[in-house]
Amino acid sequence: MYAITIPEPGGPEALVWAEVPDPVPGEGEVLVEVAAAAVNRADVLQRQGFYNPPSGASPYPGLECSGRIAALGPGVSGWSVGDEVCALLSGGGYAQKVAVPAGQLLPVPAGVDLASAAALPEVVCTVWSNVFMVSHLRPGETLLVHGGASGIGTMAIQLGKAVGAKVAVTAGGPDKLERCAELGADILIDYREQDFVDAVLKATDGIGADVILDIMGAKYLERNVRALAVNGRLAIIGLQGGAKAELNLGALLTKRAAVTATSLRGRPAAEKAAIVAAVREHVWPLISDGRVRPVVDRTLPLADAAEGHRVLEASSHVGKVLLTA
Repeated sequence: MYAITIPEPGGPEALVWAEVPDPVPGEGEVLVEVAAAAVNRADVLQRQGFYNPPSGASPYPGLECSGRIAALGPGVSGWSVGDEVCALLSGGGYAQKVAVPAGQLLPVPAGVDLASAAALPEVVCTVWSNVFMVSHLRPGETLLVHGGASGIGTMAIQLGKAVGAKVAVTAGGPDKLERCAELGADILIDYREQDFVDAVLKATDGIGADVILDIMGAKYLERNVRALAVNGRLAIIGLQGGAKAELNLGALLTKRAAVTATSLRGRPAAEKAAIVAAVREHVWPLISDGRVRPVVDRTLPLADAAEGHRVLEASSHVGKVLLTA
């Protein structure tokens, strides 16, 4: 088969389409013939040499894909060859085939085409696990989503609205904010022109956000705590603004607030399977009835993954960039 390889870390040109050995599904795994994969920030970091795959994972980038089951490994039940699926991966999505633990498979939801389904697993599992399973967003609460026009952001807006929350977003410029509004965002904040703390406090009559989903890390830490409501929960899932910052614990104590930081890729298979099962139970019905949908900015050939990385790094997209095999 062919896959996108990374012989040496570097810029987008470091991604090389090359012939590699076919993967073989092990115990409890299935072999998926890839129809499409999505581009994620983690793929960019891996290409740059900053985010290696977990031990035993495929060396090729790609944390989510869609396709058809080509073979079943030993001990797999409940799936059949030919089933159309999408999958949460530890790596290997930028390839013609990938071996996946059966617990990380999801059926393609009703109303979603096979390629577009590749835009779902990583973002839905990230949002659901952090905003709902960890931060327990409830109806009537306010959710602040940083990077509202990103793949994560576009999904967080929709899921927040689906459970009856008020959703605030930050994004760069009126065009991206308009797209966020189309998805249901209530409070639109241009981070280039506005202080998101002031904007959130004003829009909530001084109360603040009950849950904040943050991709920036250090750069936003102090301001995120100021923007939190009493009993607020800050979920950090990215470090685009750095990894080290000073935190006033007194401010956190005063608000009785919580700060969590999680990643998805390196979790044990059992934890991933539990998240995938929760997503299938709670989110898949929302997608099937049209209340939530994948947001795809553009689709490129898998062999042209370098262009997909350029688009992501330029932040010129809204939603997901897909690579089709």
